[in-house]
Amino acid sequence: MKLSDGIEQALHCATLLAALPTGARLSAKAMADFHGVSTSYLLKHLQALSKAGLLHTEPGPRGGYRLARAPDRITLLDVVLAVEGPEPAFRCKEIRQNGPDPLPAKHFKAPCQINAAMLRAERAYRAELRGITLADLLAELAQADTDGTITARGCAFFDSHIRHSKP
Repeated sequence: MKLSDGIEQALHCATLLAALPTGARLSAKAMADFHGVSTSYLLKHLQALSKAGLLHTEPGPRGGYRLARAPDRITLLDVVLAVEGPEPAFRCKEIRQNGPDPLPAKHFKAPCQINAAMLRAERAYRAELRGITLADLLAELAQADTDGTITARGCAFFDSHIRHSKP
């Protein structure tokens, strides 16, 4: 299975936003710069996350993005479905019924075994993603950052890029 680059970007940005203090926001440009990606490409995925109700967008020159829900209420599956859509990765076209000498439809009453196996794998994949939240990712990152280097980088970035709502 191949997921788009947008999934990686959306997951990293959502995790970055999950670490923001309450009331703070980040611009798309700041997040694109932080990750070294195209702002215009990232905007497409941030819009998808907003449309799915995962991000809140505040327009204007001092606007930006923040999570629309608590990090423990946004799963990796939520992000993947927002960016890639709800369709399964494998879509059976019933090619077993094609070819130069096709058999009558009566021979294909049972569902395609390949499609059934792929859909079982998709359910397992989605169940795994459904069980991991942005809060889980932040906790794992904190454990992995044994010398504080990653945290220091994030704090320095936040210090110069966070936007706050007007009181």
